[in-house]
Amino acid sequence: MTPAPMWTNQVLPVMLDDLRKLVELESPSDDKRLLDRALDEIGAWAADRIGPPDAQTRHDGGRHGDVLELTYHGTAPGFVLLVGHYDTVWPAGTLAGWPWQITDGVISAPGVFDMKTGLVQAVWAVRGLRELGLPYPSVRLLFNGDEEIGSPASRHLIEAASEGALATLVFEGAIDGAVKTSRKGVGIFGVTATGVEAHAGLDPTAGASAVHAMAALITQITTLGALERGTSVNVGLVNGGTGTNVTAGRATCGIDVRVSRQDEMARVDAALAALRSPDPRVSIELTGGWNRPPMTPNPASEDLFARACKAALQQGLDLREAGVGGASDANFVSALGRPVLDGLGPVGAGSHSRSEHAIVAHIPERTALTIDLISGFDA
Repeated sequence: MTPAPMWTNQVLPVMLDDLRKLVELESPSDDKRLLDRALDEIGAWAADRIGPPDAQTRHDGGRHGDVLELTYHGTAPGFVLLVGHYDTVWPAGTLAGWPWQITDGVISAPGVFDMKTGLVQAVWAVRGLRELGLPYPSVRLLFNGDEEIGSPASRHLIEAASEGALATLVFEGAIDGAVKTSRKGVGIFGVTATGVEAHAGLDPTAGASAVHAMAALITQITTLGALERGTSVNVGLVNGGTGTNVTAGRATCGIDVRVSRQDEMARVDAALAALRSPDPRVSIELTGGWNRPPMTPNPASEDLFARACKAALQQGLDLREAGVGGASDANFVSALGRPVLDGLGPVGAGSHSRSEHAIVAHIPERTALTIDLISGFDA
């Protein structure tokens, strides 16, 4: 048994205090003012817990959340990248009706599972490496504020930061304790149909209904799903028309596509581009695209998972892996063929729902696992 588990259990009360502070820093993805405030606090907190960083860069996210990179020099060659997002899906004011609470060892609060507990674990893992005097490579922490909306401002920074890393560790939550070694790629598309408006009763043949055309198109779109190949297609938003007695001049639909394979992205792209209206008087416009490629196991990531299993065994844990339908910033790193492991954050469930929660007992366990995994690169 390594010293990490005993140490993380000793510091758990302080970790929980830190977690509550981060949770109570509301940081919805679409509120730049709150995001800036949260990142100011997170940067100061990390420096207080670990010490002043050897290098620090804050990248302007424009209208999105900024990205903060903190580097701490290690005692061994190379570096490990730790990634976590501080934005949440919860709008400002959510805490007023859903405050932090711990009941029977379970924390319930907005953003606690996705993913502010992961931020706390990452920072305390670095502190543990230093305080326990363990050998470790340099550590780079990257906090981004736009993950929940596809990481439009931070993707290139994550890709650049992971270049040459011994490993990229992503602190999204874990369901049933399994780390995530595969994730689906995500495409968000929109289709707009523009027809010809007319009075549906006085002149039923004069118009060209965008709604009728869209109904036929939706049937075509949903047939693109191929679950046997890991591809799902969902038309989740539909809108159109101005009245029951008006031939609709406009209709729209929003499409969510999930793929497990790169070749499925090309197939879906081609099929969506080939969509044609059954009525030649109705024009079709396709918008959107892929915001994350699929995360599929590569040799470097498989070796990293083996290292994680070895570190877990030293603590008497049986680490499992899982593939999930959701995407994260790990997808970007994986697509470049680099070593990445996701789901190193809290054990819990309920992302994006009022059932969101994290289990207290697993916080020191997961933090200790991270400490030993990073330290193991010196072996």
